[in-house]
Amino acid sequence: MRIQDLLQTELPIIQAPMAGVQTSPLAIAVIDAGGVGSLPAAMLALPALQDELKALSARGGAWNVNFFSHTTPAPDAVREARWRARLAPYHREYGIDIDKVPAGAGRQPFSHEAADVLEPFKPPIVSFHFGLPAPDLLKRVRGWGSRIVSSATTVDEALWLQEHGVDAVIAQGLEAGGHRGHFLDHDLSLQQGLLTLLPQIVAAVKVPVIAAGGIADANAVKAAMALGASAVQVGTAYMLCPEAQTSALHRAALRSPQARHTALTNLFTGRPARGIVNRLMRELGPLSADAPEFPTATAAIAPLRSATEAKGLGDFTPLWSGQRVGNVEGLGAAALTRALAKGL
Repeated sequence: MRIQDLLQTELPIIQAPMAGVQTSPLAIAVIDAGGVGSLPAAMLALPALQDELKALSARGGAWNVNFFSHTTPAPDAVREARWRARLAPYHREYGIDIDKVPAGAGRQPFSHEAADVLEPFKPPIVSFHFGLPAPDLLKRVRGWGSRIVSSATTVDEALWLQEHGVDAVIAQGLEAGGHRGHFLDHDLSLQQGLLTLLPQIVAAVKVPVIAAGGIADANAVKAAMALGASAVQVGTAYMLCPEAQTSALHRAALRSPQARHTALTNLFTGRPARGIVNRLMRELGPLSADAPEFPTATAAIAPLRSATEAKGLGDFTPLWSGQRVGNVEGLGAAALTRALAKGL
């Protein structure tokens, strides 16, 4: 079966779900151009999720709702204290009383409560990051007739996903912006660039493979398809579309020479994610054993982010970006989708 038939889309182009910088308007613009529009749900409260689902279901077409599948960590007071001590000089610099900032998580994994909101809408596609949810949750999603997709960063992860019944695998190359989707092993030395990873996954699995990472123009789409991809997923280029909610500060960073230097960092959330190198990443090093488990590292960073963004600085802001930005001219999402399709 062609992936266009599997996902009920005209074009095998998927707009990556990007939590914090987009909601349904970006997804709808991509759908209007014949691609798959995606909604990131990991940071949405359930009432907001319901509103977004209403907008997408009213539009119709090929749309995807994305959730995280992580396990919420148990509170770790010792590690949290060590992390706050590491950040103490910055808190003092900005006059922040960190004792008044509660610890906690800012992102929730897929749950039965979220499934209850989702079920009446029966999304055409439900995708996951960090593996898959528990079997009972997965069974619920499959029972709606939704296609199930998840990310793999290694061949082993792709095979695991296939064994657990996904309809397609996203091969997430090392170039990709945002959080790594790894879930079987957190050893970053196992991670590969897309041109190496993609053909290996294509050869290993029988389900369609979606290429992600460093795809920002038609030439990259053409290259991915030549290596066996059935579709592509594009993220960073869509962040510069007017329909995205990317902040002015983040847009400026994406358009600047600074965007040529990205790194994987766990400082902002506790889990490796690719972003533009900024002050915090330079001074602490992009990866730190002191950062609490995902997603609890966020709490102690949040007041620093607010204080510096108020001054027009991105020193403590997660400036998520892939290694190729693309779309610096800021094409609308429909025009960008059509431009990418020239590589098919």
